Amino acid sequence: MSKIYFTEQNIVDTLETNYMPYAMSVIVSRALPEIDGFKPSHRKLLYTMYKMGLLGGALTKSANVVGQTMKLNPHGDAAIYETMVRLTRGNESLLVPFVESKGNFGKVYSRDMEYAAPRYTEVKLAKICDQVFADIDNDAVDFVDSYDGKMKEPTLLPTAFPNILANPNLGIAVSMACNICSFDLNEVCRTTIELLKNPDHDILSTLPAPDFPTGGELIYDRSQMEDIYRTGRGSFKVRSVWNYLKKERIIEVTQIPYTTTSEAIIDKMTELIKAGKLKEVSDVRDETGLQGLKIAIDIKAGVDPEKLMQKLMKMTPLMDSFSCNFNILIGGTPKVMGVREILDEWSAWRTESIRRRVHYDLSKKESRLHLLLGLKKILLDIDKAIAIIRETEEDAEVIPNLMIGFGIDEQQAEFIAEIKLRNINKEHILNRLKETENLEKEIKRLRGILKDPKKIHAIIIDELEKIIKKYPTERKTAIVGAHEVETFDESEQIEDYPVHLFLSRDGYFKKITPLSLRMGGEQKFKEGDGLRQTFAASNKQEVIFLTNQCQAYKARLHEFDDHKASVLGDYLPQKLGMGEGEYPIHLVLPGDYSGHLLFVFDNGKIAKTPLASFNTKSNRRRLTGAYSDKAPLAAVLHLPQETEVALYTQSRLLIFDSSILAAKTTRASQGVAAFALKKGQTVIAARTLADADIKNISRYRVKALPGAGALIREEDALERQMELGE
Repeated sequence: MSKIYFTEQNIVDTLETNYMPYAMSVIVSRALPEIDGFKPSHRKLLYTMYKMGLLGGALTKSANVVGQTMKLNPHGDAAIYETMVRLTRGNESLLVPFVESKGNFGKVYSRDMEYAAPRYTEVKLAKICDQVFADIDNDAVDFVDSYDGKMKEPTLLPTAFPNILANPNLGIAVSMACNICSFDLNEVCRTTIELLKNPDHDILSTLPAPDFPTGGELIYDRSQMEDIYRTGRGSFKVRSVWNYLKKERIIEVTQIPYTTTSEAIIDKMTELIKAGKLKEVSDVRDETGLQGLKIAIDIKAGVDPEKLMQKLMKMTPLMDSFSCNFNILIGGTPKVMGVREILDEWSAWRTESIRRRVHYDLSKKESRLHLLLGLKKILLDIDKAIAIIRETEEDAEVIPNLMIGFGIDEQQAEFIAEIKLRNINKEHILNRLKETENLEKEIKRLRGILKDPKKIHAIIIDELEKIIKKYPTERKTAIVGAHEVETFDESEQIEDYPVHLFLSRDGYFKKITPLSLRMGGEQKFKEGDGLRQTFAASNKQEVIFLTNQCQAYKARLHEFDDHKASVLGDYLPQKLGMGEGEYPIHLVLPGDYSGHLLFVFDNGKIAKTPLASFNTKSNRRRLTGAYSDKAPLAAVLHLPQETEVALYTQSRLLIFDSSILAAKTTRASQGVAAFALKKGQTVIAARTLADADIKNISRYRVKALPGAGALIREEDALERQMELGE
């Protein structure tokens, strides 16, 4: 028998040594973008393509790029290719795509449209990548070793525009996430320019709202947008764009929210059609083709397309919310920032990149000037230099002898020693002297830039202006004021008419019109079943069903089909999705949710609960903890206003005014003692005094609770009242 060896470890130590490094790796090295707008996977892929010469070059097979990227990104080819797909123009995920593509790369608005394998597709870097890699070789950013130490890779890409806001970015890390919406490239650049000129610039005047690759219409609320711009958190709604072909009675949806897909929309509409909640639509289909997205909706004759689309916007993802969470890595630390703070951070980072670029250029020019100044000394007496070289016997002594002869350093002497004999002519000498003068002027200009931040800002502004001119864009997502949007009012679409409701003991429910009730004859029930409750109501009303498992199910009467008396009706446990063994025991018509519900338990306790506690702002179907489960429920009374109530035991009767009971704040309250029960007695029924046929009211009435009640006289017996009621 083999032995099993194990060691004990404190869970805190396990989390610290194993989980925390993993969490930090996901946050810092995978899920969240940095100020250049890229995640590590994007950066490694694009840099690989740059080193492959795909900026301005010919297309190459995607498989080639994926294979080369593995040298920087230790992941499988599928993960790398999926990253590439999202960066391509063909997929339409980005407002500013970085990869030109040929072949099938799927579509961001389609869940089921598969992209082709990498051996079939071709890619190269898009022209905009000129603005991403322009300074990559000028020391504008830091480089680090790759994971295996065999290559160098940039920690950031020196983008000349705020890519962090120009493209959407979604990432889910450990305990945190980011969801950055995209903005129009030209609007972002213009806003950055204005902020550099005036830090108090009104951002909304140049960057009015987000923009998405899939278009749509953004429902604009200025105060809502101001909150998002200030805090980096919040949400807004985007709805689809559609047009109506009157002759064909077809609604064509051509743009949808970025957060959904055509399949999700069609699936939801199909579900509503099957459930009978979308009777206006006869067919819906996906007609997406070479011209782009198209969802065709066939509508029935007489249907108002405007009203129908309002309904669909509310009930399907044709209108969806985008939740913003501008969480960005700044110096390796996640930080949620507003738009102004992001652009300020980008400007500071870009300022440093340009400072490094200028310093790199300055160093190169100073080095060149230094060599030319040495050459200048030699040119004053070129014959002396030639003589020194001719008279030097050993090659190794040439450089030291030149240094001694002209008072120059080793670098200058090396440069002079390598000059070709043909370059000591007069023209070459004059050109070098002129180059020296130009270098001195350029060095002076570069040093001036390094000393003055305003000059660096001017460079950033000039570059952004050129980007606006070279890469003109137009908004894809239209902006619609919230006050212009008509919302779907379900109550307006519901036909209102009187109905009669019937609830059986076994949980069958029927809604019958008065005409059908008059024509239908006797009510039909299953064998052994019978009527529990009946009410007159209207088709627009809400209804609450209380169940034997202390739960409440809310519904609207218009959701139930009209029935005839000769059918069993809807089986509520199945219709409302109740749990196993659960069935309705009471029906309540809440109306405007005024008044109270009186829960009477067989142990003599009563809980008086405000009906308003069952009113919810959301469309919740099920409410748990509708009443207490500490004792069996004997009866439920709906009291629109305070009234007298009669409680029955097997032999006694108690009458009291409901106003002496204090309302309970929680639905599941056990209530207060109302009936002081004799041994072996339980409460078996409760009725309002108006519904009870009691002759000797004063005999049973009490002014305080709990009360013992009085023995029931024959003429007041519950059995007699039930016989009269039948």
